[in-house]
Amino acid sequence: MQTPNNPQTGIQAEELPDVIAPTNIKLIFQGGQFLLMLLAACYFASEIILPIIIAVVLMLVLQPVMRLFEKLYLPRLFAALAIIVVLFGSVVGLGAALSGPAVSWAEKLPGGLPRLQERLTFLSKPVQTLQKFLSQAEGLTQGAGPAVATVAVQGGGWNDKVLSATRAIVRGLFTTVLVLFFLLVSGDTFLRRLVEILPRFKDKRQAVHISQQIEADISAYLVTITIMNLVVGVATGSLAAICGLGDPMLWGTVAFLLNFVPILGPTIGTVTFVFVGLLSIDTLWLAFMPAAVYLLIHVIEGETVTPMLLAKRFTINPVLVVLAVVFWYWMWGVPGAILAMPMLAVAKIICDRVEPLAAFGHLIEG
Repeated sequence: MQTPNNPQTGIQAEELPDVIAPTNIKLIFQGGQFLLMLLAACYFASEIILPIIIAVVLMLVLQPVMRLFEKLYLPRLFAALAIIVVLFGSVVGLGAALSGPAVSWAEKLPGGLPRLQERLTFLSKPVQTLQKFLSQAEGLTQGAGPAVATVAVQGGGWNDKVLSATRAIVRGLFTTVLVLFFLLVSGDTFLRRLVEILPRFKDKRQAVHISQQIEADISAYLVTITIMNLVVGVATGSLAAICGLGDPMLWGTVAFLLNFVPILGPTIGTVTFVFVGLLSIDTLWLAFMPAAVYLLIHVIEGETVTPMLLAKRFTINPVLVVLAVVFWYWMWGVPGAILAMPMLAVAKIICDRVEPLAAFGHLIEG
């Protein structure tokens, strides 16, 4: 099928591949219904579904390590146990090491608010102008309507919220560890059972190929991202030491973790370093240097180095990446934003290799 040239976009007909879109409206409608029900289940059952998905993603990353242990004739049970102990032991140890500096900075924050307010006085006039404009706009939209009574609801208190969040994190962590352990022990059992029940040899081969491609691409993506984020963390920690921010290990870890969240993470990191610089550095223009250098590090890593390393495996539409991050952040919070890119990549791999879904894979492609 030839597509005419478009003089407005400059796209030539010969540049566009032929992709046959599905034409069965009933099938499309049923697929849309299934997708909506699946997303609703992910939202309402997030307490159990999210830990399982995190465990599956970790399993994809750790499968090469499991195969290495198999070559060393170590039983899968002991190999899985060793991997989980090392992985989560490292996380707990790092958290314990950083808890002191984090608490120290949290204690400094209330006393530093007046200093922040004093150093940001040059922003007071634009903020007042914006507030005045918003109040006028609100008055125009409300008009002379009836007054709305405001009811104050007394919450359960900050301590109750922290306790509830801690319980939810512990439950999710326990579920993730439990599921991950049995996934590592079981190995390819689920794939073998799936291949056994598929009726045709073509379908069996396709299932194996999709599974291998997902494991290879997702593990390569996550390993690459982790290494690059580690480089960003080391560079940011060195920056904190040079600029005199204090606790370089804390800020390096913060940069390392935030960089797992596309777009939102570096944005939060930049704002964080602005406030930290204002609290720690006396000279005003030098106080913005940590945030500026951190942003430069992110631009070099996120816009140049990492895309070059992943270009052969992932060519995903950046607009869909942004939409996926926003959507899954709304669904599951920060873990959803971290998982948005791997889930989008898995969706593209499946769509590219299942003929009725090929058109959707083409839409996801960058």
